[in-house]
Order: sequence, then C-alpha cells, then structure tokens
Amino acid sequence: MAYFKDSLPWKVAVSFAMAPYIVSAAALPPGDMPYGAFDPAGDYSDESEVLIEHVFLPWEDVSLISLLDADEYTLERSRALMVTIEPWTWTVDERNTPEFLKNGILSGYYDANMRGICKILNDLQSPISVRWGHEMERTTGQFIWSDWEPEDYITAYKRMIDICRAEAPDINIVWSPAGDQGLERYYPGDDYVDVVGLSIFGLESWETEILGGPRTYDQWLSETYARASTFGKPVIVAELGFVGSADYVQSWRNAVRQPQPDKPLLSGVVYFNQKEVYPWPDGYGLPDWRLESQILN
Repeated sequence: MAYFKDSLPWKVAVSFAMAPYIVSAAALPPGDMPYGAFDPAGDYSDESEVLIEHVFLPWEDVSLISLLDADEYTLERSRALMVTIEPWTWTVDERNTPEFLKNGILSGYYDANMRGICKILNDLQSPISVRWGHEMERTTGQFIWSDWEPEDYITAYKRMIDICRAEAPDINIVWSPAGDQGLERYYPGDDYVDVVGLSIFGLESWETEILGGPRTYDQWLSETYARASTFGKPVIVAELGFVGSADYVQSWRNAVRQPQPDKPLLSGVVYFNQKEVYPWPDGYGLPDWRLESQILN
C-alpha cells in the first residue's frame, strides 16, 4: 500500500473548473485503506486523510486549463491526482461510433488529442496517474471503446500510452477493467500497466430482485480481485459506489477501508461521489451514488 501512499494520484472531474470548492467535511469510512474520491461537489475538501483526487475528462471539447485548477486543489491538500481520460466528447449527440473511434485511433487521427492532454499533465506538480479507456471488457454499450476485439483495443491502448509517456514520462498508468469475466483478454502487458483498477458498485434493490439478495462489498471485491490480481500488479478500486437501506449502506461503509490480508495487492479505494450518468440494467434508472443520497428510505 505504500505505492499509493507515497506516489499515486486520484479523481476529481474536469467539470472541475465549474465546480465550486465547497467546504463541507464528510466523515471517511473507518479503517486505514488508502482512500480517494471523485468529488466534484467538494464533500471531502477538508478531509486530510483523503489521499487521492480523481478527475475525469473527455479528450474532445474540453478546456485543458481546468487541469491546472485540479492540480492546485490537489497540491493544497497533499493528495495525488488520478486522471481518467475518456476518448470521446461529453456532448452525447456529437459522439462518434465505436468503429470511427477505433479506426481513428489506429490511424493516428486522435494522436493530437492524447498528446495535448499529456503535455499539460507533464507540467502539473502533483503525482499523476493516467487511466485511459476504462471498463473496456464491458458489453453494456455505455462506452464506445468497450467490447472491441481485444487485439484492436490493446493496439489502441498501447498507442495512446506510448504518446502520453513520451510527453509525461513520470506518470503512472492505471489499466482499469470493470472486473468482469474475460478482462484478461484485454491486458496490454506488464510494460503498459503500473496499477490495475476495478469498478465496484452496490445497488441493493437490483441485487435483491435480480441476484436473489443483497451482496456485500467483500463479495463483489473477492470476485473481481481474483481476476485482477493474476497480473501481479497493485490493485485499486478506482470507482466505488453503494446505495440502499441504512443497514446495507452501513455494512458497505464499514468494509471498504478495512485491511484485506488475503488480498495483498489491494492498495486503495476511490469513491464515485456523483450521480450515475448511464442507465442501470433492468430498468433501475440512474442510481445516485452521492454521499447525501446513499440511504434510500
């Protein structure tokens, strides 16, 4: 876990420039697992034990100056910065097709997008980790870079990481599948991965109806960690959220920062303190993972 405590960056969104720096303390879950958050509302702004600030940005239609704001915010709090780069625009009706994106990356059309972001990252003062093209093994249709043929994704991933490292040689790289079966087919090789990320979200109502009963954090973690740990790299939960009854939320909250002696590669967890933007399966709408909305009456 020293790897993250000493050298790694985490999540804030690059709607950062538009988000106010709200001063409202939020109690951390109990435990000593390194902890971070995607926290655009600033709920954790005064929490000194938060080590990771996580930022999302698209590589189209983005003001890169907002990364400087994120860097300043992160430095003031002695945190590290994880930057998730999504290879599309956040303007939904202007997004390209998966085929266009894939061909564009492989042909070099998008090289300048990645290069421009990584040039800025090289100028930042915080420790930086880059997370590109996450949850690539998912088949839900949420991301236009997911569910490609593995060899196409790996070629695209390596091209983008090579470009970024050329511009920002000191960054760490987070390869971040969701944790589903088959993720190993998308592994780009040890030279292109410093950390393996996972996504774990608990929605009690969906688990009860679809899976036959609520699941614990440890159940989800054990299942996904078993797949992610096979590469021998440090593992983090790069996106974490949970919503349900008071008992369900308390159970998850009490577990997420606890030591995991049987999972020696687990090195941190990063909470996704924001509403969902893509519909949950089976008609469950858009869960609200924000701290203020976790408990459903």
